Amino acid sequence: MRRRSPTSQSFDDSMEKGQGKNHQPRVCLLASLSGLFWFLLLYFHFVILGGNHVHDSPNLDPLSLNKQSNPNPMNRATIRNAKVEMDNNDLVLKSKPLKKNVQPTPVVVRPVSSDNSSRRDPESYSFMRALRTVENKSDPCGGRYIYVHDLPPRFNEDMLKECRTLSPWTNFCKFTANAGLGPQMENAEGVFSNTGWYATNQFAVDVIFGNRMKQYECLTNDSSLAAAIFVPFYAGFDIARYLWGYNVTTRDAASLDLVDWLQKRPEWNIMGGKDHFLVAGRITWDFRRLSDSDSDWGNKLLFLPAGRNMSMLVVESSPWNANDFGIPYPTYFHPAKDAEVFTWQDRMRKLERKWLFCFAGGPRPGNPKSIRGQIIDQCKQSKACKLLKCGQSGESKCHSPSSIMKMFQSSLFCLQPQGDSYTRRSAFDAMLAGCIPVFFHPASAYTQYTWHLPKNYSAYSVFISENDVRKKNISIEEMLNQIPPEKVKEMREAVISMIPRLIYADPRSKLETLKDAFDVAVDAVINRVTRLRKDIIEDRKYDNYIEELSWKYSLLDEGQTELAAHEWDPFFEKPKDGSADSDNSSAEAAKNSWKNEQGQQ
Repeated sequence: MRRRSPTSQSFDDSMEKGQGKNHQPRVCLLASLSGLFWFLLLYFHFVILGGNHVHDSPNLDPLSLNKQSNPNPMNRATIRNAKVEMDNNDLVLKSKPLKKNVQPTPVVVRPVSSDNSSRRDPESYSFMRALRTVENKSDPCGGRYIYVHDLPPRFNEDMLKECRTLSPWTNFCKFTANAGLGPQMENAEGVFSNTGWYATNQFAVDVIFGNRMKQYECLTNDSSLAAAIFVPFYAGFDIARYLWGYNVTTRDAASLDLVDWLQKRPEWNIMGGKDHFLVAGRITWDFRRLSDSDSDWGNKLLFLPAGRNMSMLVVESSPWNANDFGIPYPTYFHPAKDAEVFTWQDRMRKLERKWLFCFAGGPRPGNPKSIRGQIIDQCKQSKACKLLKCGQSGESKCHSPSSIMKMFQSSLFCLQPQGDSYTRRSAFDAMLAGCIPVFFHPASAYTQYTWHLPKNYSAYSVFISENDVRKKNISIEEMLNQIPPEKVKEMREAVISMIPRLIYADPRSKLETLKDAFDVAVDAVINRVTRLRKDIIEDRKYDNYIEELSWKYSLLDEGQTELAAHEWDPFFEKPKDGSADSDNSSAEAAKNSWKNEQGQQ
């Protein structure tokens, strides 16, 4: 017999003792208790529980509920709906296949707040689906998908139709031929290979990269799968039209138009553009105008808030800014097959190099910091140096690709001082010829092309401080002669082995096993965006990041976060007395670069 509680027993006893008396008070009491019970029950249901009504909660992106990646990006993704259950005060989402031809109803869920953590549920991020594609081992494109914005033609193709306006001195139309490679070159002197060589303009990366992207094997029409988003805006061609004789309104027009177009796209809102990237085949200073004065240089694309969020790939980046990244200048060699690369590498290994060092370039008498004059003097005085002195004359051999490449192929070391700005196309032509580059400023290569060049710069190059040349007048020839022959051989082999990642393959084809400069850059962008996304999920913030020292961060090893004093600090210090602002000097260098563009130095 089940034992009753003391409370229930005393209540029954009182009822028994009251039998035979008037039942009216008891009926009233029971009715009152019953009414109170139902009132409390209804109050609890509609008021207490009603505060968590599902329709009052914010929407979660439906993509965050689908954890399965789509191996075929061109097909519509499998759609699933969600069934919400309560389990220990947590929301548990269970997926259930929809019936055929039934449209899914967006599931609305109020996130459960936690006093222990303010971190957002990872499943609420729209890019989670893209991150998960890497988990699909049967998908060769997992984690590598690129979505390309379908821009209006005014941002790219229309510029090619108006190619005569792209340079005030040159008919640029010939350089846009052959998918941006320029006219094919003859091999009368036997300097080149029989195929794959073109008279490529050094500023043609916009169209070359854009056409290579069209052949990328992991393009997708589904932006939710994309590891990164490409913006096919010909930024370099755009600014080239208006650098001379146009006001800032004209120079900024296309950039502002582009930003306005992008910010209206749903893809932009996912990360505020931080997963977007674009390419400009010019130096960064053409896009970093410091004021709105018509006399100031370039446009302000990279200073726009939206421009600062995107990653911009340029042939020369800023050491003091974090939103641009250096990629190689195009060379004359654009192979269509792996075999063409291997054949060229073998040929460079077997060449007899009779010159210890060489230099192709002209002096910069208007720049007191330039060491070109001293380099030219040292080369003239040495019997071990070959010189191609460049000038404004159209007859200069510096304008002849065959003359330049022939000299590089016959030299052990190729001197690469600063040009009008930090970098030179010549450095990549030299390495293509198997010539060991000699740099005089770290921003000419080491802090520029960190995606494409090894961090161990001494393995493939020689560094001689320009300060030592300028102030101490050290002998370049003596320094190079001190390097043991076996070490020289190792360095040359390192240079030759790097050739595939420094060249842009023919955009109309695809190398079979080798990765070219395009592939290396795309992989690096994807890795960068992936890290940004993981930082967002983990709520990692870098409050102590110093953008002005961005050149230093690019040299850190994986996992390193703290900066320390560096031997190159003096090269990147901005003057504290305000006598010469580095950005203004760089803008002046960009202007001088344009003045000297008529002579391909």
